[in-house]
Amino acid sequence: MVTNSVAHQEQETEAEGHPLAQCRILGVYSLVKTAGTGHGATARTYEQKTSWFVRLTDDDEYIVQALNANSIPSGPLASISKGEFIRNYKPEPGYYEKRCLPFIESLKKKLTQADKLLAEEDLDGAEKEFCKALLLDEKNPKANIELGKIHLQKGDGKKLAAAMRRILSNDALFQEHERHLFNEFGISLRKEKHFAEAVSFYGKALEHNNADEHLHFNIARALAESGHIDTACHHLETALALQPGFEAARRFLDYLGKNGSVPAGAAASEVQPQ
Repeated sequence: MVTNSVAHQEQETEAEGHPLAQCRILGVYSLVKTAGTGHGATARTYEQKTSWFVRLTDDDEYIVQALNANSIPSGPLASISKGEFIRNYKPEPGYYEKRCLPFIESLKKKLTQADKLLAEEDLDGAEKEFCKALLLDEKNPKANIELGKIHLQKGDGKKLAAAMRRILSNDALFQEHERHLFNEFGISLRKEKHFAEAVSFYGKALEHNNADEHLHFNIARALAESGHIDTACHHLETALALQPGFEAARRFLDYLGKNGSVPAGAAASEVQPQ
């Protein structure tokens, strides 16, 4: 029988805190690369300098992230070796404290105020604060996801479509450390019967991590509820190949095999195969 464990599997990736929160901040470093233009007599070389925010994990892993136009660490994270870091990255003394921190603190305040307004159920106020946050960091995962959820809750299809375009083009959002954000949004899309959007969303997540059994399970839920049973079963079979002990996936697959469909939006406890 498919029980509430199905719903539990969707929620179990909730994080207690950002996994990078305990990293040691090394500061801002510059990376200089040589590039070329033209050919033959017109060939020219020039140096391209970019600025990077660098953290050091407890496992001595160097995590770098580019700074945006507002000197805020933004976009995807990358891991580099200690040797590469020492060879190619040069420190920019005082840059982090003088230029980054003021904008980072401003971003944090806007996100905190938006969360406060959300708790007060002031969706319009929260929407404005999240939009202000995006002016500072257009790739901020939390602001993008929360805006999408607000548009979903308000039933604003036009704004939701715009939010989906931003989200699907934001590779930083689909990295492992933001899993709790994108997983929660995907579940919200499915529960509100935005099945095509949920499938696109989880499909994008799978592009970044095709070996995640829970993503295969969650996209199967959206596919099954929208009538795409064969594809849903394929993803459930993939989930079980990745994790043979995934009982919720096994029970859901057995249910689809016996019943051939699932009521759209049905709670996990309502899907009870004999």
